[in-house]
Amino acid sequence: MVEQDWNHILQRMKLMINKKQDPDRTGPLSNLKVLDMSRVLAGPWCGQLLADFGADVVKVERPGTGDDTRSWGPPFIKDSEGNETGDAAYFMSTNRAKRSITIDLSKIEGQEIARELATKADILIENYKVGGLKKYNLDYESLAHYNKRLIYCSITGFGQTGPYSERAGYDLIIQGAGGLMSITGVPDGQPGAGPQKVGVAVSDLMTGMYAITAILAALNWRQLTGEGQHIDLALLDTQASWLSTQAMNYLVGGQAPERFGNEHINIVPYGVFPTKDGHMILGIGNNGQLEKFLNIAGNPDLIKDPRFKTHRSRIENREFVNEQIQNLTLTKTMDEWISQLDVAGVPCGPINKLDRVFSDPQILARNMKVSIPHASGIYVDHPGNPIKFSKSPVDYPSAAPILGEHTEKILKDWINYDDKKIKALSKKGVT
Repeated sequence: MVEQDWNHILQRMKLMINKKQDPDRTGPLSNLKVLDMSRVLAGPWCGQLLADFGADVVKVERPGTGDDTRSWGPPFIKDSEGNETGDAAYFMSTNRAKRSITIDLSKIEGQEIARELATKADILIENYKVGGLKKYNLDYESLAHYNKRLIYCSITGFGQTGPYSERAGYDLIIQGAGGLMSITGVPDGQPGAGPQKVGVAVSDLMTGMYAITAILAALNWRQLTGEGQHIDLALLDTQASWLSTQAMNYLVGGQAPERFGNEHINIVPYGVFPTKDGHMILGIGNNGQLEKFLNIAGNPDLIKDPRFKTHRSRIENREFVNEQIQNLTLTKTMDEWISQLDVAGVPCGPINKLDRVFSDPQILARNMKVSIPHASGIYVDHPGNPIKFSKSPVDYPSAAPILGEHTEKILKDWINYDDKKIKALSKKGVT
């Protein structure tokens, strides 16, 4: 057997006997250590998902202030007596199940701590400016010298290369530059026309999702080869990629799509329609669904109209089709429509505010609202993780940590610092 085969077998054996970092965690990544050196949203979102899956995620923060989003309120978390804890709901949304350590990277001792932690980590996530960590010798090339198995994920606005690599990239800028806002909003010529951003920071969140996918792929590569690698993720790249069908429509058809508001560029009728007492959503994707809708609406013969008859004819006669559908939807209340269309299998739904979302019986039945303990002694409600594993379920051991809450324990657990050294570092303001 060749040497490479033996190395492969030995590597697999090491992975098989690698025990959980925390025996109480149930997730599938509970044998992994993650050093989260990211801030704000895209990187922390990735780190939170890894923590949801059981990894020991250590969040590195600046002494005294921590992640900027700790102060991005109101609202702020309140303790059992109703006093604000100082941590914003924004921060809580993306840092659950992590441990917090404070390190001053401007100090030599702080850089050494981060380096030692990185030698013990399986994964490192960072979103500093391009080259920002090189001056501390905490860039991938420097750390890979000590830890060849390290998976190092860099998240920036525009990537590590290219003419825009030095630019700062914020979600709103990326939604605009990446084309999303050009296809989001009310069409020109209608009241309220103009480009709109999406209601949550989707460029950040989707980059975090791509990051975790890349990390998991890199973990499998490491299992095959024993080697870590550098992952270069850009918000702009991510945004361009997940334009998906809209991008392909342009690349194949050669025509840049316009804003369609709540309508669908490839499906009619699809969007928000008025009822007797409000609005509902219809998503009719084929003739069978349309026929069912028209039967319930009491106008089954409308499908015979050549403008209604085929998918293509409905797109070509969008305004006429939508006008006819609106005339029909105005004849019943929203609840009447939804109750009848649901039974018939016609895609439809209400437009819920978040109070209705998190009291919806389906959301509750799927554990999409979870109550998680916080170090202040209270429980904080969170949206749940949507992934349902059959054998390694997601658990929620803790809400986002208090700043520096686990500094001493992490220094002992990961790099075996003793009490004397920990106390000296704290006294010098390093941690």
